[in-house]
Amino acid sequence: MVKPPPDIRARLVRVGALDDGRVDPAETALVLASVERPGVSMAPYRRHLERLAAEAAAYADGADGPGGLGLRVETLAQVIARRYGYGGAEDAYDDPDSANLMRVIDRRRGLPVALGIIYIHVARALGWPICGIDFPARFLVRLEDDGNRVILDPFDGGRLLSAKDMRDLFKAVAGNHAELTPAHYRALETRDVLVRLQNNIKVRLLRAGNLEEAVETVETMLLFAPERAALWREAGLLHARLDNVPAAVAALEEYLRHGTGDPARYRTSVLLQELRGRLS
Repeated sequence: MVKPPPDIRARLVRVGALDDGRVDPAETALVLASVERPGVSMAPYRRHLERLAAEAAAYADGADGPGGLGLRVETLAQVIARRYGYGGAEDAYDDPDSANLMRVIDRRRGLPVALGIIYIHVARALGWPICGIDFPARFLVRLEDDGNRVILDPFDGGRLLSAKDMRDLFKAVAGNHAELTPAHYRALETRDVLVRLQNNIKVRLLRAGNLEEAVETVETMLLFAPERAALWREAGLLHARLDNVPAAVAALEEYLRHGTGDPARYRTSVLLQELRGRLS
């Protein structure tokens, strides 16, 4: 990931100052996408997202029979997946463009979290409670209505998932011994959804050994998620590996300021002392 230009940095910093409930995931994802596509207008992509929401509203309003949660599930799948063709492909995990929302809109294919952001955008535009959940195997969304909840898989055309489906997904990644816990259903804050989106870019860079761009990606995440202690620690560790000692010290000091209950705090304090010694 290239370093964001000053105007994009300023926009992400403004997002970082907002209460989480006021963060627009789709708009912020478009801002992040524009870092890799300088000069490309966001206007057509905003209009597309508005059209998705308008068509979903029209579909729900014109439906016969009972409404409720079933209609909401049907509306999202019908408009986003069937009418517009959004869905997953296995090669998405190997394609860096699959985390770029502009490219995802262009191609109607992307990573689960990028597709999930579109589902979240459309549902929230209609006033429907929806969130991403902290499920490790694949990004999933939880849709609600009148106290009832369901889990949808944006990567699989908005398919409704049963508890068994989720167990199977989880075991495929974590092994047959693994079991779901209540934590896997925990709602993610909007910033954490965006961090999960950008993490895909960072992981690819780390696998390629590109530490310089990986730390730039983490520092870009810190612009919109400045209170996430784990990101400060990761930035510090990457700077230390690159021998950027002053930057490593600054990042790890921020980590200690934010990560008061983190079990890695003691080890990080020891590393920080060592790095400070190298500065003297």
